[in-house]
Amino acid sequence: MADYARPNSLVTTDWVAQNLQNPKVRLIEVDVDTAAYDVGHAPGAVGWHWKHDLETQVTRDIPDKAGIERLLADAGVTGDTTIVLYGDNNNWFAAYALWILRYYGLDDAKLMNGGRQKWIEENRPMTTEVSSHPKGARTVAAPRAEIRAMRRDVLDRVGKANVALVDVRSPKEFSGELIAPENLPQEGSQRGGHIPGARNIVWSRATNANGTFKSPDELQQLYTAEGVTPDKEVITYCRIGERSAHTWFVLKELLGYENVRNYDGSWTEWGSLVGVPVEK
Repeated sequence: MADYARPNSLVTTDWVAQNLQNPKVRLIEVDVDTAAYDVGHAPGAVGWHWKHDLETQVTRDIPDKAGIERLLADAGVTGDTTIVLYGDNNNWFAAYALWILRYYGLDDAKLMNGGRQKWIEENRPMTTEVSSHPKGARTVAAPRAEIRAMRRDVLDRVGKANVALVDVRSPKEFSGELIAPENLPQEGSQRGGHIPGARNIVWSRATNANGTFKSPDELQQLYTAEGVTPDKEVITYCRIGERSAHTWFVLKELLGYENVRNYDGSWTEWGSLVGVPVEK
């Protein structure tokens, strides 16, 4: 993994297996299927529920600074803890959780390459025991606005040549035939389609069959072929921000693009706004 721009953003399943008993390493599992953790998880891993832990329950938003600090404390994270995130669906919500931690200045958090799928396929140890760790304390920084796009940021950039909008959803969602993935219809929008000028580069094209990320050369070719180049400001989006966080990780952490933001409001917000342009 040394060929990636920021190789320390990833660890292998071998590395995790060797550090299962390391008190300074905290595994955190974040799944699309929120029941998966209860079925079995890596020993010592803490489970975060993407809906309950990574979203506020009144206003649709990510947790505030105090909320993230509480989550980390409950997970037993201290100032010298190495956080390793992993999950199902090739790390969809694990990447989303990492993006939130980056938003609050935790540059040392990592993803386990291949996620839950690779861990299971390799017959690594699993347990159903709910992990418990001594209470921790980890202070996070003020939000980094430069890695998050809000709807006004996106609207101001529609049609600009120096901006690349990357829609990472499926082709049917991009075309407007669907407003949400067929197996995840819970959060939709009023209209189908995509933001004008966006390029449709499905998030999964960045991964191999075993859930690991493709090589730097393969990734660079994938995005530059669609005009998503390092000299541009890049904004990624999907339906609710988790798939686009996965692509944000690829562009920012693995390829080293300097100016990449995740629009976590994504299509659920954009497709329901009054007075904004939509293409089909």
